[in-house]
Amino acid sequence: MPRKIKKSPVRRGRPPVLRTLPALRGRIARFRSKGETVALVPTMGALHAGHLALVRQARRRAKRVVVSIFVNPAQFAPNEDFASYPRTWAADLAALAEFKVDAVWAPSVAVMYPEGFGTKIAPAGPALAGLDDIYRPHFFQGVATVVAKLLMQVAPDFAMFGEKDFQQLKVVTAMAADLDIPVKIVGVPTVRERDGLALSSRNAYLSASERALAPMLYRTLKECAARLKVGEPVGPTLAAGRGQIERAGFAVDYIEARHAETLAPIAAPKEGPIRLLVAARLGRTRLIDNVAV
Repeated sequence: MPRKIKKSPVRRGRPPVLRTLPALRGRIARFRSKGETVALVPTMGALHAGHLALVRQARRRAKRVVVSIFVNPAQFAPNEDFASYPRTWAADLAALAEFKVDAVWAPSVAVMYPEGFGTKIAPAGPALAGLDDIYRPHFFQGVATVVAKLLMQVAPDFAMFGEKDFQQLKVVTAMAADLDIPVKIVGVPTVRERDGLALSSRNAYLSASERALAPMLYRTLKECAARLKVGEPVGPTLAAGRGQIERAGFAVDYIEARHAETLAPIAAPKEGPIRLLVAARLGRTRLIDNVAV
C-alpha cells in the first residue's frame, strides 16, 4: 500500500483554486506587492508523499507556495494512459490545505492550450540522452512546453522537481537556463516506501504481486552502485543488473550509468559523478528509478 501522507499542522479551509490567468496573475501580483518570494510545485495531481516533500521544500525556500495541478495531454502518446491517469482532486485539495499551500493553479486544457495554440519547445541536450527519449520520443517536448508555460505564468523564484524523474529534472534545468527564465530549479530527493520503491502516482496500477516485486529495481541499482564504488567495470556490472531484473519478470527498457550532470554515457567510474538510471515494465506499469554512485 502507498505510504500514508503525514499531516502537518492544519490551516483550516482549502487553498484558493485559480483557473484563469487573470486570477493567477492577480494573486501573484498581491504576493509581489508585499515583497514576498514565490515557489512553484508543478504536479499532475494524484498527490502522494513525494509531491508533498516538494511542498515542504518549497515552503522552506519561499514565503508563498503555489502548486499547479494539470494533467498535461502534450506529454502522453496516443497509446499511453492520459484518460486513465489517476485523478484525485478532493484528496489533493485536502492534503494541500494541511500543507499550507497559498494557491492551487488548476487550468483547463483550453486555458493551457487555447484554440490556435501552435508553439512547442523541442529540447535537446539532456532531452536527447538516449534514455527515456528513446522509448517516449514525444515526452520531453510536452514536458518542456508545459513547464515553460507554468514558469512564465507563475513567475516563481523557485520551482521544485523530484529527482525520481532525473532526466526530466535535467531537461527542465537546461530549458530554463537556455531560455533565460529567471527561476531556480530545485531538485528534491526521491521519497520511497519502506521497502525502497520510489513513490509514483502510477504505482496504483500495480497488482499485489507486482507491488511485492517492484522494489527489486531499487535494490538492483543499489547493488550496482556498490560494485562501481569499489572499482568494478561498468559494462559487466550493468549487464549483471539487467539480467537480475529480467529474470525476476521485468521487461527492461534500459539500465544505464550516466554522468550525473550531463547524462553522457560513462565507461568507467573515474569519468565523473555517476547516476544509475533504470526503466522497466512490470505488467502494464512502467517504473523508473535512479541512484547516485
